[in-house]
Amino acid sequence: MADPDYFSWPDEHLKPSVAAVYDDAADHRFGPEAVNPAVEFLSELAGDGIAVEFAIGTGRIALPLSEKGTTVVGIDFSEPMVEELRKKPGASNIEVTIGDMTATTVCTDASLVFLVFNTIGNLRSQEQQVACFANASAHLAPGGRFVIETGVPQLSQLPPGETIRPFDVSARHLGFDEFVDPVNQISVSHHYYIDGDRVRTQTGAFRYVWPSELDLMAQLAGMYLEDRFADWHRNPFTGDSLAHVSVWRKG
Repeated sequence: MADPDYFSWPDEHLKPSVAAVYDDAADHRFGPEAVNPAVEFLSELAGDGIAVEFAIGTGRIALPLSEKGTTVVGIDFSEPMVEELRKKPGASNIEVTIGDMTATTVCTDASLVFLVFNTIGNLRSQEQQVACFANASAHLAPGGRFVIETGVPQLSQLPPGETIRPFDVSARHLGFDEFVDPVNQISVSHHYYIDGDRVRTQTGAFRYVWPSELDLMAQLAGMYLEDRFADWHRNPFTGDSLAHVSVWRKG
């Protein structure tokens, strides 16, 4: 049997059924303890300038950032996700363009471009990820910053011969990463959302990427690493960090 063509899998975020339940009230990503530090961090970097969110989605970060006084514009290729955003209070203050974050450009004078919560991995090839950095740079004024929040690949935690690692085991959600293609750096995330006696499943393919590889992508786009932290609280990034928030500055 031929290997699955992970590059041709449709993105789950294009499905209206996924967009409709994306803002799960029980999801820790939507709580103030997760949102507020990110908003404070991004607001400080944006200053009085324009902040562009790649893959704005349902507005988890963009809406509170806009409420804080930052001018926010967004790009997303999922119309169902943007439709959910447009239902929310404050959405009329945010201009959203349906497009591809590797190619769609909405301005050239932003002080900040940001891409959060592992979404760089939605781009399943190195070529697409390089194009994303180039597009971020094209949006930025000189001295502007590009911020990415993403996980550090956890291959070192896999026992010999194993390919699957649990990343969340809780009463309402089971999540497993399956590292299926080490050559192309493809992992498949398996989600099981539990609601009483009902279980909703979701599966998506992603390209995991190392911090040093992202730094090279930034250099190719005319940017350099300014800061890297373990989280939005600016805790130090170390070899044991599970994720990073990285800031590249356009030279």
